[in-house]
Amino acid sequence: MGAATAQLAVDAGAQVTAMDRAEITVPGTKAVQVDLADKSSIDAAMDQIDGPVDALFSCAGVADGTPGIEKINFIGHRYMIDELRGKAMLPRGSAIGFISSAAGLGWQANLPQLKEYLDTPDYSSAAKWIEQHEKDDYMLSAYMWSKQAICAYVARQAFAFLQEGIRINAICPGPTDTPLAQANKEMWLGFGADYREELGIEPSSPLEQAYPLVFLCSDAASAITGITLIADVGYISSGVTESYPSATPIARFLLGLPA
Repeated sequence: MGAATAQLAVDAGAQVTAMDRAEITVPGTKAVQVDLADKSSIDAAMDQIDGPVDALFSCAGVADGTPGIEKINFIGHRYMIDELRGKAMLPRGSAIGFISSAAGLGWQANLPQLKEYLDTPDYSSAAKWIEQHEKDDYMLSAYMWSKQAICAYVARQAFAFLQEGIRINAICPGPTDTPLAQANKEMWLGFGADYREELGIEPSSPLEQAYPLVFLCSDAASAITGITLIADVGYISSGVTESYPSATPIARFLLGLPA
């Protein structure tokens, strides 16, 4: 998806609203232009959403080096969620689904700093916090930090959101053959390549990752909230348990475990 792909929102009348900075050509959807790196663009997009919103899919993600990455990957999503909640457009029984990353799995090790970041009350203060702290020793790459922020946010908001009848979860995809992955092919699609080769499988398709995300936002997952579901065909689990030893160092690193 493009750098500003924001959401896929489904309202009670089963209308699908697709948001992106790029042109949207999906048949049967209401297309809304949005750039998550620009707060005014989000505000304009929000004015075009018909509610209530039953399921909100927060799917934007860009790689390190992209201007405004902290806003595109997390701050803009959180702002849109806050706006929807403030306008009572996320009714009881609705759900939110994020796409995180293996880069976010070690969030617990940085929880004190992440809580400080998540305590920022709005779009501008969160962006300012990043500017003030990006040189601190505990800060990771912009991409890793944004994905750890997603995982921590999902876990932290589970209780508060469920008081409003809203569930929130995320998936952590394994390597998936998307345009963004192709643009970072050596690193993103090279990750776990030996594991997949030994199993005789290919990187996931976008649809294969969409299925668990949609499940988490469906009534079938009504007992699940506050989790980041790892959808990586078992790579991290095989590394942690040493059933696939070559994955162990990277799995332990990503999870923030001792080497």
